[in-house]
Amino acid sequence: MNSCRRMACTSDWSSGLNTLFFRIRLRPKLRRCLGTTLSNGWLRGTAVKHAPGADTGEKPRLRAIDLARRVQQEKTKSQAAEFPVSGQQSRVMELKRFSLQLQNVHPNVLAKHLHRSMLYQDKDIVVISKPHGVPVRDDSGATSVSSVLPVLSKIMEGMKIKSGSQLLLCLGLEKETTGALLLARSEEAAEHILSLHRNNQVQRKYWVIAIGVPVPSEGVIDIPITEREVTGPQPHYKMALSPLFRMNNAGDGVTRVRAHRQSHPAVTKYKVLDSSSGCSLVELQPFTGVKHQLRVHMAFALACPILGDHKYSHWSKLAPQKLPERVLGKLGLEQSKIRYLPLHLHSRQLILPGASEADITVSCPLPKYFTHTLKRLHLILPDEKENK
Repeated sequence: MNSCRRMACTSDWSSGLNTLFFRIRLRPKLRRCLGTTLSNGWLRGTAVKHAPGADTGEKPRLRAIDLARRVQQEKTKSQAAEFPVSGQQSRVMELKRFSLQLQNVHPNVLAKHLHRSMLYQDKDIVVISKPHGVPVRDDSGATSVSSVLPVLSKIMEGMKIKSGSQLLLCLGLEKETTGALLLARSEEAAEHILSLHRNNQVQRKYWVIAIGVPVPSEGVIDIPITEREVTGPQPHYKMALSPLFRMNNAGDGVTRVRAHRQSHPAVTKYKVLDSSSGCSLVELQPFTGVKHQLRVHMAFALACPILGDHKYSHWSKLAPQKLPERVLGKLGLEQSKIRYLPLHLHSRQLILPGASEADITVSCPLPKYFTHTLKRLHLILPDEKENK
């Protein structure tokens, strides 16, 4: 009887092995991958090669690590076949991974990165290039620019144990914004910069890639901004325009309306630097510092939202930005992948009055994803135009 059972197990060894695998407690997705692997004949081929009674006569043993590697390879191949990724999509996903890594790295690593990206320094101020996706301030304990300033200060001082230097934030940037970030080296310098800022003596120029072309090509937007609740299936809050004038009922003039009590004055100067493919490269200069001012003025005042601004491309809902087919084609993207597209808002230049007669002008290079988008949309930088 026992001999018959051993013969049956020997002749149907691959079937028994298959049953053994599926007795392991696996997740449904892994079971499907295992089923594909078994159906492809990999285990059957292994069973024939090492079946009992073969040359070695040893009982075959299953290595879990080999099985896991094989399943992962099969899964990767199937995903690559079903979802081809373009070069642009690959770069966008790489940028997303890099941003997440920067937010989770050790403070020393981020501090060294910021030190390498330093744009300017003197006895009073320091200007660094802020990377995409890293918050300037974060109370949740995640790695932010403010959390690594003590380490950055020590690196600048040559890692001296007893160093009285410090770095203080002056004018912040949003988490998704890249570019020049101004720091002060003392409390006195920080107070001086804030005083200059309140008197509009600190010039900040931003470059954005916008969907559409603003008309007229340059001007000043002077529309207050307030925060409002958006009702619907997904209630949320957004910054919105709070105009002081509206078109009258006859349509031949404007009437003054009552200002919202919580509205803030917001003034932005803009200029179109180039336009192509239904998009434009726009220079923005804010004269006030209202939350999300540039994004709100571009999206709601000029009806030209910033590329990658998923918050202000819609008013009534929370959804990824909807791009025209022409723009999608130029970027080589699919609408289903737009949620990974970063905000194309860059702090390009800072101009501060210097101690002497000459002003301090600091320009920040564009990030790689920004320049690549410019090339895909055939937008030309001002310097390149002058050289032609």
